[in-house]
Amino acid sequence: MRPSLANLRFPVERSRGRRYPEPPHPYRNEFQRDRDRIVHSRAFRRLEDKTQVFGAGMSDHFRNRLTHTIEVSQIARTVAAVLELDEDFTEALALAHDIGHPPFAHAGEEELDRLMQAFGDRFEHNLHALRIVETFEQRYARFPGLNLTFEVREGIVKHSRDLEPGTAPELEEYLPGLRPPLEAQLIDLADEIAYNTADLDDGFAAGLFTLEQLAAASPGCARVLEETEMQFPGAPERIRFHEALRRWIDLLVSGLIEGTFTSAMEAGVRDPDEVRAHPQRLAGFNVAALALTRELKQFLHRHVYFTASVMEERRRSRAMLAAVFHHFLDHPEDLPEPHRERMAQQPPHRVVCDYIAGMTDGFLRRTYQRLVAAGA
Repeated sequence: MRPSLANLRFPVERSRGRRYPEPPHPYRNEFQRDRDRIVHSRAFRRLEDKTQVFGAGMSDHFRNRLTHTIEVSQIARTVAAVLELDEDFTEALALAHDIGHPPFAHAGEEELDRLMQAFGDRFEHNLHALRIVETFEQRYARFPGLNLTFEVREGIVKHSRDLEPGTAPELEEYLPGLRPPLEAQLIDLADEIAYNTADLDDGFAAGLFTLEQLAAASPGCARVLEETEMQFPGAPERIRFHEALRRWIDLLVSGLIEGTFTSAMEAGVRDPDEVRAHPQRLAGFNVAALALTRELKQFLHRHVYFTASVMEERRRSRAMLAAVFHHFLDHPEDLPEPHRERMAQQPPHRVVCDYIAGMTDGFLRRTYQRLVAAGA
């Protein structure tokens, strides 16, 4: 029996609409229009030069934020299609899920947050993504931002966490206390599948671990590696790894489909409103996929994320970002004119943070060389 959850699909015709009303398009529904607006945004294009794990220059083949986003979208849309949820809604959320990331991956986010805490403020990439689609993207004469549907904006805020009442005044409209639609709940888990397997792929290509180390650390990986070695005994190690990687991705995606279907059936929810009202999220992995996910995370932390080369790159990146941040606070005249104008209405640290968060890795490096290193 196909694991259909068609009764839990969020109906596009029930969307709460856009902040600024627009006439309907003759042949695209509202979620398709949202997807297209995200793809054509500047923030989406900038993902091409934002680090996933490995910085620029290490290899032409390692993932960046854009290629990672495409992989998340492919996985999420596959799961939605099998479960008969709304594929367009799911795709729009997947494509938008990382547009709020600053340069230099999580190191950049952590450093910006640290710098903002000195002013009693914070930086969080999902909230920054909301600011991008609501304000910073300027492409239309009739309204600021992209004017996305309520559900996509809600999903940007809530795809990776539940929102409790009183979290922040600017988020009160996004139904705190309720779960997001099931399509939005899939995104964080599709993201996990994409980055765990991609970081494993890139880490192996970088020579950070051997297949023997991986098999010793992860029973789930060991079983698949043994199967591929028996099936392809003469294949080069690199080919056997990629055969195994395909099976790990398939196991995880299948586990997300099965786990979500089982959870929804056991919960007895009958429609999207009951998905929202349910006390817990319904999207989840089955037992086997959850075990493999945990094993991969632990292995990647030991053998990839905290290796000397990656940590040194992180240290340099954080130092550059902090130096640029302090330079603009001390020399606001060096900011582009639109950002200088914003300082009349907003605190300088917030304006500087927003400007830096929108930079690509390459642009931040060039800014550092032009404004900081040149004057050292």
